[in-house]
Amino acid sequence: MNDDSRGATPPGGAAALPGRLAVPAGVLAAVTGAFAYVAAVDPNEPGHYPVCPLLGLTGLYCPGCGGLRAAHAFAHGDLTGALTANAAAVLGFLAFAAVWTVWVAHRARGRPLRIELAPVALWSLGALGLLFTVVRNLPFGGWLRP
Repeated sequence: MNDDSRGATPPGGAAALPGRLAVPAGVLAAVTGAFAYVAAVDPNEPGHYPVCPLLGLTGLYCPGCGGLRAAHAFAHGDLTGALTANAAAVLGFLAFAAVWTVWVAHRARGRPLRIELAPVALWSLGALGLLFTVVRNLPFGGWLRP
């Protein structure tokens, strides 16, 4: 017998597939529900959502400022409006969709998904987030403000 199990039926067989996909399906349902709520309750209308604490206290935009407006525009198919509201959030939405898709493919095959980012990748993401925050608060970075 061949010990290589790459082509073999995953543990539990096809009957276990719904169980393996339950958690990714639950995550998708939660994210879809959140997007549906933000799509229905316009963050551009005052009084629906609280003001960002950093913006309220300092007048500075945090990396998440405009994220709800970006999600609202994204949910309505307005990619330009979403990018204008918060380009980093749109990249985050797309990254979530890609990682979720890979997660489902792994779970369907009965394999765990392990994402291990090297420290340099984590530091780079942090530096990009900090750069995004600083630039959007400088006079020449007005195009990154919500």
